[in-house]
Amino acid sequence: MKVVSTSKSHGGVQGVYSHASEVCACDMTFAVFVPPQAKDRPLPVLWYLSGLTCTHANVMDKGEYRRLASELGLVIVCPDTSPRGPDVPDEMDNWQFGCGAGFYLDATEQPYAKNYRMYSYITEELPALLATNFPVDMSRQGIFGHSMGGHGALTIVLKNPERYRSCSAFAPIVQPSTAGWSRPAFEKYLGSDEKAWRAYDTTLLIEDGKRFPEFLVDQGSADGFLQDGLRPWLLEEACEKGGIDLTLRMQEGYDHSYSFISTFMDDHLRWHAARLG
Repeated sequence: MKVVSTSKSHGGVQGVYSHASEVCACDMTFAVFVPPQAKDRPLPVLWYLSGLTCTHANVMDKGEYRRLASELGLVIVCPDTSPRGPDVPDEMDNWQFGCGAGFYLDATEQPYAKNYRMYSYITEELPALLATNFPVDMSRQGIFGHSMGGHGALTIVLKNPERYRSCSAFAPIVQPSTAGWSRPAFEKYLGSDEKAWRAYDTTLLIEDGKRFPEFLVDQGSADGFLQDGLRPWLLEEACEKGGIDLTLRMQEGYDHSYSFISTFMDDHLRWHAARLG
């Protein structure tokens, strides 16, 4: 692991790091904020998964999480959204696929299967690296994310409920197998057999019996992607049928941007902290 940069913030340290990923077969970059309490004890971990076109830097620069994370004693981990590099296949003119659009799944189709393994990266390789190199209590983990990252957080926690104590999302893609901006990516990554897509679709995972105790979701009413891509009412229906406690908050007048996310970031951090102890 290499240190790209570190800076002091609110008594803690915001770092950016890189490493050679065996899972993604390329160099990967991620950010970690370590609050000052880590000098005395291992701290709970909160993973933030970013959305389409983003890197680790978007939430780091615009998410406004460090002040309260420092107060609450939360380590915040911000991975990249996809593999990157000259040898990683990409569609340069398509923001909904390829670099910046890994959808937190393990691709099975060529030529993407070698590099696009973000599900395994987030659930296996990066946690192992984190546990080895940072003062973290891996028995207390939470996860949240935005848009594509909200999709990632929800699907990951449904498939690994024993690992996480909390899960929330900002404007998540709740049914990517039918949404216009994700369905083409699923076919390229996973093939034409839609049965394989169910493993990465929140509503279908719930339909197939996967469970987690509760979710917090914030969604802006003025989000331009609300009707075609996000459709939170589908998650509401799935959770009601599955007996999952969903707090869905429609935030009047807010859009899809980090202006929305930063406004409600404190609410999510406090919500996770209460469940991470």
